[in-house]
Amino acid sequence: RGGQLQAYSHWLSPADRDQLVMELRATGWMEVEDRDAIFKELHFKTFNQAFGFMSRVALQAEKMNHHPEWINVYNKVQITLTTHDCGGISKRDVKMAKFIDKIALSM
Repeated sequence: RGGQLQAYSHWLSPADRDQLVMELRATGWMEVEDRDAIFKELHFKTFNQAFGFMSRVALQAEKMNHHPEWINVYNKVQITLTTHDCGGISKRDVKMAKFIDKIALSM
């Protein structure tokens, strides 16, 4: 798979990164202060709804081989996205964030 080359294909130029992060900010994502990552907290009506959301995101994460860092407490899900092999936010994080927003809206 050429791990190093594959990582580079997901990198964002600084200008692209700023533009994409600005777009994600409009849907409630925030930059994490002490690392190159984005964060969002989602609230659902019930634990079941939160867990259903997480299940759908987990299936996509497996498909993309790109997994979120997340915490679930009852009806609340906190998600942090970053790409470890890029050392920061990549195209994969943007794609995952947009998928997360789409799923959250559908619930």
